[in-house]
Amino acid sequence: MADLAAQDLTFALVVTALDADFYLRAYPDVRAAGLDPVTHYIQAGWREGRDPAPWFSSAAYLEDHPDVAAAGRNPLAHFLQFGAQEGRQARPSSLARLRRDDVAPAGWSYQPAAAAPAPADPQSATEAIAAPPRDATYDLIAEAFDRRFYLAENPDVAQSGVDPLTHFLESGWREARDPTPWFSVADYLELNPDVAASGMHPFAHYLQAGRQEGRSARLELGFRYRIIAALQPLEARIEAREHHDEWVEPGDGEALTALLSQSRSGLADLHLTFSHDDYSTNLGGVQLCLQREAAAAAATGRDHLHVFPLNPRPALRRPGHAEPVGLVWNGVSAGAFSVSTLAEGLEASLAEIAPGRRSLAVHSLLGHSVSDVLAITRAAGLNEGWFWVHDFASACASYHLLRNDVADCGAPPISSAACGVCIYRDHRQFHLDEHDRLFRALDLSVAAPSQAALDTWRRGAGHPAKQTVVAPLARMVPRAAGEAHVSAGEARPFRLAFPGLPSPLKGWPVFRDLVLKYAEDPRYEFLHLARDPAAGLPLTFHSVTVTEDQPHAMQDALEALEVDAVMVWSLCRETFSFTTHEAAAAGAAILTGPDSGNVAAFVGATGLGEVIADEAALFDLFETGEIARLARARRAPVLADLAYSRLTIDLLDGETAR
Repeated sequence: MADLAAQDLTFALVVTALDADFYLRAYPDVRAAGLDPVTHYIQAGWREGRDPAPWFSSAAYLEDHPDVAAAGRNPLAHFLQFGAQEGRQARPSSLARLRRDDVAPAGWSYQPAAAAPAPADPQSATEAIAAPPRDATYDLIAEAFDRRFYLAENPDVAQSGVDPLTHFLESGWREARDPTPWFSVADYLELNPDVAASGMHPFAHYLQAGRQEGRSARLELGFRYRIIAALQPLEARIEAREHHDEWVEPGDGEALTALLSQSRSGLADLHLTFSHDDYSTNLGGVQLCLQREAAAAAATGRDHLHVFPLNPRPALRRPGHAEPVGLVWNGVSAGAFSVSTLAEGLEASLAEIAPGRRSLAVHSLLGHSVSDVLAITRAAGLNEGWFWVHDFASACASYHLLRNDVADCGAPPISSAACGVCIYRDHRQFHLDEHDRLFRALDLSVAAPSQAALDTWRRGAGHPAKQTVVAPLARMVPRAAGEAHVSAGEARPFRLAFPGLPSPLKGWPVFRDLVLKYAEDPRYEFLHLARDPAAGLPLTFHSVTVTEDQPHAMQDALEALEVDAVMVWSLCRETFSFTTHEAAAAGAAILTGPDSGNVAAFVGATGLGEVIADEAALFDLFETGEIARLARARRAPVLADLAYSRLTIDLLDGETAR
């Protein structure tokens, strides 16, 4: 049923945007075969690198957004459902210059593209659009049309320089592009098949007759509905990842021996860690934690061997499927080895060496087989270690504890109806069983970065741990009074920032709606601080990337910009949230919801922000202007510095964050 629903949604999206005339002119083989262009594109065309409209390149979208490619999603459907709202770019087709009487150039290849076609001149996708004649209908639509919203939703139009109203009137509505936040072209045509059958412009119909007739302008189902509508079974996500698996020739025993011989401690002091990826080449919270742990291992003279799945997976790997693992040795990526080669090589290399400080830390098992982890750990002569609760994969395959990816579940009993309606139900039992097997095979202590995370872990997982501790990943150290930054005066607008990746999981759609509603309100300024911009929104973007070399980049930027408040509107239970601590240290208030885990707990304990009941209450604070009570000038915040933990090394050496 889920697959059928997904197929129906894909068809409903594609049919509103695919330019059938363009498709048949661009691909004469489809026309000659008498095939329906929408059906062909959905079933085969997008996989073959064919483009559905002049303004959209299928291959370029998949190249620019590898997460969509990895998920096996139809690129046009993804762009219409999620990508445009997330600010993702859609490059024009290389065939965008085709006119009504043209066909594709001779020799054009219809085979799957190895790389995206070179982007055409942005103007080319829309240069054939002529200004429509001015009439009563034009004036009616022009009065209601929201140019700012249209450009924010459609970065390709913003970049092309084409007049947005002209674009919407001539082609945008056929591509299911919406003219205002309160009107959905796709919803209106779906709700009113008589309008769809007539071929009339849906927005014109609504303004001329539909609203007087009581017809709905859109389905008010929100971004959570869109997430559920596109929900894929976990098996399908894993299968999609498998299509993009990397093959690296595994090293042999001699190569491993040579690698381990480059040791800091003669292998006497060995720290062994596991996580879901290569922390030395990827960015993220867990990766930064491992970078700090690795630096501490080096500073204390320990060797550090990190093991990660060569091909990532969104769940634990089931036994019986041999996969090579990747290694990071003393901070440097060191290739791939089979588990048997790694285990045998470790055991042989350590056999003649008197053990010194040898230790184990499991930061994530995603993508790993528990059997493989046990084989490697035992080969290293280890039987005890630390297990970090960076997420809740030890309680469920939905490691954020989101029921069907949209609602906090709190890890209810697996036999409960609340668990039974979730797509992760069957996989949850496997994750519980495998983690339980790990805990029973080893003497593991549990380290949680917050009390909120530990409480959730105890309730949802509760594996037999040797001990449990709360080990914060950072702590705030108030600055001396003389170092306090002067707060901004009352005169300027209230500054709200969204720090980090524009992900629905972090509440980006809520922030986006705030921006679109209040961007021209002189009371407010909106900022986005991240590595990459979300193009098209009427806000100010600042490029910020937190790295091992620049750990305070986000905090410094928030402080320098004198941000009044940040949105950390996480849908899931955050186990810690570096962003929250960075913002608080910089003097910004935290706006969050009740389901955000340690974010809500932090705000409740410190008073450095507000836990707001829901999105309606959040918007009400901005509508009434009550949010201004959190302005820096009114709060006079105390600035602080952050002292970061060294994670497992602190626990092993009996020290706290410094």
